[in-house]
Amino acid sequence: SAAQRRGRAMGGEAGGPRDTAPGQQLRALFYALPPGESSFRTVEEVPDYVEKSIPFFITFIGLEFAVSWIQKRKLPGRINDGISSLSLGVLSRLPDVLFRSVELISYIYVWNNYRLFELPWDSAWTWYLTLLGVDFAYYCFHRISHEVNILWAAHQVHHSSEDYNLFTALRQSVLQKYTSWMFNLPMALFIPPSVFAVHLQFNLLYQFWIHTEVISKLGPLEWILNTPSHHRVHHGRNPYCIDKNYGGTLIIWDRIFGTFEAEDEKVVYGLTHPVNSFDPIMLQLRPLTHIWNTFWATPGLCNKLSVIFKGPGWGPGKPRLGLPEEIPVITGKEVPFNPRVPVYLNCYVVVHFAVILDLYTELLASVTMLSQGTVLLRIGFVILSLASFGLLMENKSKAGILEIIRCLVFIGVYKLGYVRSQFSFLGYAYEV
Repeated sequence: SAAQRRGRAMGGEAGGPRDTAPGQQLRALFYALPPGESSFRTVEEVPDYVEKSIPFFITFIGLEFAVSWIQKRKLPGRINDGISSLSLGVLSRLPDVLFRSVELISYIYVWNNYRLFELPWDSAWTWYLTLLGVDFAYYCFHRISHEVNILWAAHQVHHSSEDYNLFTALRQSVLQKYTSWMFNLPMALFIPPSVFAVHLQFNLLYQFWIHTEVISKLGPLEWILNTPSHHRVHHGRNPYCIDKNYGGTLIIWDRIFGTFEAEDEKVVYGLTHPVNSFDPIMLQLRPLTHIWNTFWATPGLCNKLSVIFKGPGWGPGKPRLGLPEEIPVITGKEVPFNPRVPVYLNCYVVVHFAVILDLYTELLASVTMLSQGTVLLRIGFVILSLASFGLLMENKSKAGILEIIRCLVFIGVYKLGYVRSQFSFLGYAYEV
């Protein structure tokens, strides 16, 4: 049929993901792949745009370093904060090694059982409607994540960096995806999963390049698109930045609903009450511990529920989102958390983190061929390593003991073949 011929032209034959050319993958980072190049009949045909973008992530990070050095004669971040961001990015992706995306599972379930009607998957109108739908759903979820304490406990991980660079874009929460999925479900009543799966990735990828200080303002595009300038405001802890600019790809939702704020005075990044840690496990769990302790310390059932479901700044007798005057004043003299660590220790962490990235990438490539026990063992070792690196960068007294244990565990699992490098010729070097 004509539809099948269009399907072969636009999405390839059903049954496997379509390969993307480097030029297409680069344009996907900027949401610049038109419907004719990114429409597919089935979810199975949709490429993994996020995984295929990893080389471009690395390239753009290197480019940001070069431009920042040329512009300001300094690098755009610090080693400890950068490793922390990358560790949180790896940690956030580990559940996907074991389970299919909860966002797609829930969406497909609603589509199969409750859809009201079916828009054509190969229509440009469906493509653009989904762009708006996914981005509006993201705006709603993102705003609620700042205004509901239990959701903020997950989302604050992304805001915990006191630097602002492309590494920050990779700083993600493990838990956030398990609450964001429900905001997309209304689209499952009429938009095919294959179209949704494309835009879910595009919306995420677009938000990578806006995490930078080397790009200033972009003229008329600032009225429609979320830009680095707008997103710098969102990551600021200056009083004028708090709870502003929630958009993902488009800034129009903030302009419509009154949450827009233009960049003005210099932005100071991070949380209003910094966590002061590079340990990815601590960064993920400490906010939940704080809610738990506050919940039990707050008298009255209604107040206890308010601790969970009102804003992070709420307290008995305060408005739902807290009192603006209680936001700490920014003096411009704030010093980021930066423990003094010997140069050799930073070099050690960088080298060993590169090894873990190699092992993690090999795990992603071979997960379908491994037993569940081996997968769990590898995931456990990655988590142990990331926690150890965080403690080393904080120069904690017990970090050395944990690192010795980690290295001994590595020797054991590597010798027994439970952990494997992509590069067999590096095996001996890794053992050394």
